Amino acid sequence: MRIGIDLGGTKIEAVLLDRAGRVVSRERMATPRNYEGTVTLLADLVGRIDAACGDRPPVGIGAPGAWVASTRTMKNCNSTWLNGKPLLDDLNAALDGRVRIANDANCLVLSEALAGAGRGARVVFGVILGTGVGGGIVVDGQLLTGANAVAGEWGHTPLPYLRSDPATMDLEAGLADRSCYCGRLNCVETFLSGPGLAATHLELGGERLSAERIPPDAPSVDLYRTMLARSLAQIVNVVDPDVIVLGGGLSNIEGLADDVARRMGGYGFSHEGRTRVVKAEHGDTSGVLGACQLWPSSDEG
Repeated sequence: MRIGIDLGGTKIEAVLLDRAGRVVSRERMATPRNYEGTVTLLADLVGRIDAACGDRPPVGIGAPGAWVASTRTMKNCNSTWLNGKPLLDDLNAALDGRVRIANDANCLVLSEALAGAGRGARVVFGVILGTGVGGGIVVDGQLLTGANAVAGEWGHTPLPYLRSDPATMDLEAGLADRSCYCGRLNCVETFLSGPGLAATHLELGGERLSAERIPPDAPSVDLYRTMLARSLAQIVNVVDPDVIVLGGGLSNIEGLADDVARRMGGYGFSHEGRTRVVKAEHGDTSGVLGACQLWPSSDEG
C-alpha cells in the first residue's frame, strides 16, 4: 500500500492505494496558510490513514516547490510559508522516515507519462495551470530534475511577446506589469495561473471574478489561450517533447488543449505540429497519483 498527498496552494488531497494500484480511500481539505499548521495537518492526516488501513504505508508528497538536499530546505514554493523550511525532515521526524517529496508538477507528469495521457511517449512535458504555474519533464519514464532541481520551471520565465504580438498587442496594451513573488516582473505564472487570469479579466473588463467563474468565451480567456500557446511554443523550441499534458484547474477550460495546439505553431521555430497537446487523463488526481509513484511498488514495505 502507498499514500500519496498533493499539497496544493489552496487544498490538500490524499489517497491510499492498495497493492494493485487501486484507490482505497481519498480525503480533501483546505491548506493551512502557515508552516507549522501544514506540518501538523499532514502528520495528522497520515496518522488517520494509518489507523484506517491498519498499516504504516510509505508516503509520497507532491509539493508546490522543490526540496534542496544540500540545504535541507524547500525553495521556489508559491505557498511562500514553505520556503526555507525543512519540510521533508520535519515530516520524516514525525512519520518515522517514510516520506519522499517532489515538486507537484513532477508528480503530475510522472503519473501521466507512466499511466495517463502521455503513456507510450518518450518525452513528456507536464503543465500545472492552477494557483501557480509549474512544469515537469519525463524522459524514457524517468523524471528529469536537473542540476538545480528546477527542470521544467517555465512558470518563472518571462511571458513571451508581451505587448509585441500583433494578434493581441491592442488588448495587452491595457495590462499593467505584474510583480511575481520570485522578485521578477511579468513571469508566465503572473498571467497563466488562476489569479493571473482573474487579474487579466478585471483589467480588461472591470469585472472581478475568480478564474473558474469567467465565461469561456470572454476576451480574457481568448487572450489566455494565446498567451499559453506562445509560452508553450518556447517549451517546444527548447525541449521538443512528444506530448504536452495540461493539468490543474484551468486545464478544464473548454477546448483549451486543442486550441493551444492549433495556435502554438505560429510562435515556434519551424514547428511541424508533431507535439501533441492533451488534457491530463487523470484530471485533478494526476498529482496525487504521481506522488504515490515516488514509492514504486517494489519499494513498498
